[in-house]
Formats: sequence, structure tokens, C-alpha cells
Amino acid sequence: MNKKQLMALGIPEDCVPAAISCIHQAAEDHLLRELKPKRVIPEVVANPESYLGDPVLGGLAQAIVDHFAMEFDKPPIPYRQWGEDIDAASKQQMRDACSLPIAYAAALMPDAHVGYGLPIGGVLACENAVVPYAVGVDIACRMRLTITDLPVDRLVKNDSADCQSLDLALQQGTRFGTGRVWERPFDHDVLDEDWTVTAVTREMRDTARKQLGTSGSGNHFVEWGIVALPADDLGLAAGRYVALLSHSGSRGAGARVCQRYTDIAQRKLPARFRNDKRLKHLAWLTMDGEDGQEYWQAMNLMGRYAAANHEVIHRNVTRLAGAAALSTIENHHNFAWQEEYQGKTVVVHRKGATPAGMGVLGVIPGSMADPAYLVRGRGNVASLNSASHGAGRRMSRTAAKNEFRWKPWHEHLAKKNVRLLAGGLDEVPGAYKDIREVMAAQRDLVDIVGTFEPRIVMMCGDGSRAED
Repeated sequence: MNKKQLMALGIPEDCVPAAISCIHQAAEDHLLRELKPKRVIPEVVANPESYLGDPVLGGLAQAIVDHFAMEFDKPPIPYRQWGEDIDAASKQQMRDACSLPIAYAAALMPDAHVGYGLPIGGVLACENAVVPYAVGVDIACRMRLTITDLPVDRLVKNDSADCQSLDLALQQGTRFGTGRVWERPFDHDVLDEDWTVTAVTREMRDTARKQLGTSGSGNHFVEWGIVALPADDLGLAAGRYVALLSHSGSRGAGARVCQRYTDIAQRKLPARFRNDKRLKHLAWLTMDGEDGQEYWQAMNLMGRYAAANHEVIHRNVTRLAGAAALSTIENHHNFAWQEEYQGKTVVVHRKGATPAGMGVLGVIPGSMADPAYLVRGRGNVASLNSASHGAGRRMSRTAAKNEFRWKPWHEHLAKKNVRLLAGGLDEVPGAYKDIREVMAAQRDLVDIVGTFEPRIVMMCGDGSRAED
């Protein structure tokens, strides 16, 4: 077998000589037919410790163990951090991700907080590998903003009687919560794509069809607000406009894709890594492997599905409100892109981070009572052309539910002229960092084009709004 064939079986390049020596020895000992290299070599790569004592395969097994030990024990690559209000656990997660043998470059955004594997707000560029959990469970979660032709005065007053049609449009135009579906699903071209590209997408197509046009739980929302443009931009004159803003992703299908390929990635880790808690959500797939290519196809399909999901939500809500679209901004996070960085093609994971290449438009939200910012990227290479995806949590959901009660937050929302139709106590503004401070920490990453002030907010309720 030649070098190319051996590497196709998973042999690291610097272990090829040991593999060739192993095959030559087996041939000399008349064991080649019994050895069956195409079957046994992938097993040695996956579990080299099990073959260390083998008289034929032991040398190859030791070379593989030494290879992975040397690579994973290297010092973590450096990363650049934006913002100071970042907890120690998030920084440790970033260091763990930067210790991966595939890590090439990294950055941490000012909204960072603890996630699974890579922290939320983490940006990780990898060489020839993709990490499913560095993309995240909600693949291609995104923001979509539609600026409409609706009159602004009604939303400025925000009287529930005058805004009844806007309230109903939110309540009837989408559905919130884990597992929520439509009894009469909507059509979209994305459902006509090839969902058989992987087994898991084939299995999830019917669920995806029923969930198209629905919203998630947690921090996902659909809301009406007022956009202020200080100058002519986005094809519009300077001024104030009524806009619809949504935050959601690829729903149950995306979650299943993430878990399926994380399980595969974990099984493919060398045995000595499988009990390493750092790798529970940082297992990777090589881009030139079959599983890596399958995940890549599934991830991109989930990206198109998430975009379609928002398109259906905005189509439903604006139709029910009698609004026409004047301009739209859309951007996503929880995704991986193949990009050029320092002359090398790498896989850039943005988990809770917004693409901010030169001139790229995006929306960075605050909380249910704080502004979102319409931004244009500045193309800062040090951040891998990235910015924050929001304000970022300053406390966990459990901590927020234990600390807060609704009464003072109802008063806070009323002072901000915000009406909350549904939402959880773990999503009140106090659970989040100050979006103004987050934006100030990334002035070198994005330019602010305009602001969006929320007025009518719809989220997934948790039954807590009746509490004092």
C-alpha cells in the first residue's frame, strides 16, 4: 500500500513509515493475507493502545499513540479577547478549544459566556476539520430584520387596543417552544431539496416540514420595534420605521444533526482521548473524511432551512399585520465557514458570533427591553472577521429564576414602553450584560448603521409571568 492509500485509512502522515514497515514485516512473516490491512489499520488508528503488545502491529500502534500525544499536548494557540466582563469558565473553555491539535486561530467576543465545548461567543479556526459542537446544537441560528411600511405613530404609543393587529400577528404568525409544529405545514423550496444527503436529514425531513415557520424556546423571539436610521442607508431615507425582528434557527432537525455527528466524532477519537472531559463536546471530524463531508452537507442544508424558517415567519407575521417589506437584513451564527486566513484555507466556527467581514450587514440584539444594533462589519482580521451575536448572558437561567421576580421587571418594561406578550423569567434584562458596553468593546469590529428599539415582544412562555 502506498502513502495515499494509508492516509485514506486514517494513518497520520508522520506515521506512514511505521505503517509501511508493519506491512512489510507482515509480508515477510507470511501474515499479510491474515492481517487484512484495509480492515485492521482503521482499528489501530481508533484504538492504538489495544495493539501496543501486538508483535506485528505494536510499532504502528506506538507511533500513533506518540503522534496524538505530541499533538494534543502542545501549548494552546493564543486567542484575542474583546471585552472584560467574561467569566473564568468561558476563558477556560476557550483555552481547551485552543489546545486541540486542529486549532489554528481563535478569538473571543465580548458577549462570551459558558456553552458546551466552545463558549458562546467563541470563534475557532481549524485546519481540515469541523467540530459539530463548536457550531452548536441550533445550527445556523440567525437574526432576520424586516423594515416595513407600517406607520410609526401607532407603535410609538404602543397602546394594546390600537396595536391589537400587531399582537395577533405575532401570536398567530409563529409558534414557540421545543417540539412545536404546525398542523397544516407551510410550503417552501427548501423542502424540495435533497434531504437524503445524510441518514439523519432524511429521518428529520418530516419534522422539519412541520416545524417550518416555528420559533424555539429560551432566548428566541419575534418582536415589533422601531428602527432609527440616522442617515440614508439600506436603500432607505434616514428616519424611523416599524420593523419586525426574529431570532431562531434550525429547530429539531439541526439539533439532531449536531448530536448524531458529535456521537460519530467521539467514537472516532483515539481511545486515550475518549475519557478526556475537554473533548466531550469538542470532538472533530476531518474534512477529507466521509463523516466530515456528510456533516458539512447536513450543516449547510440546516443553514438553508433556518433561513427558510425565518422567511416563513416574516411572511406570516407581515401578512397578518398588513405590512409590506421595504428592506431586510439577515445574518447567522452557530455555523462554520471555509475561509482564507493568513494565506490558508481554514474552517471558521462562529458559535454565537456574527460574521463581520468588510461591509457585511448584521443585527446584534440586546434584551427584551434594550436596543438591537444594525451593524456593518469592519473586516478585522484579528477577530477572524467576527463580532458578538448579542449582549450575552451574565447569569445562568437557573440563577435568573432564583434571583428575579416578575413585579419589578413588569415595571421596568412599562417604563421602557415594552409590552411582553409571553416570555420566561430567565430572559429578563437583568440576566444579560449591558448591550451598550458590549457594543463599546467592539468598535473596531463593526460600525453601527442604526438601532432597533423593541416594543411588542413575543417569546416562549414558561408559566412564570403570574408570579409576584
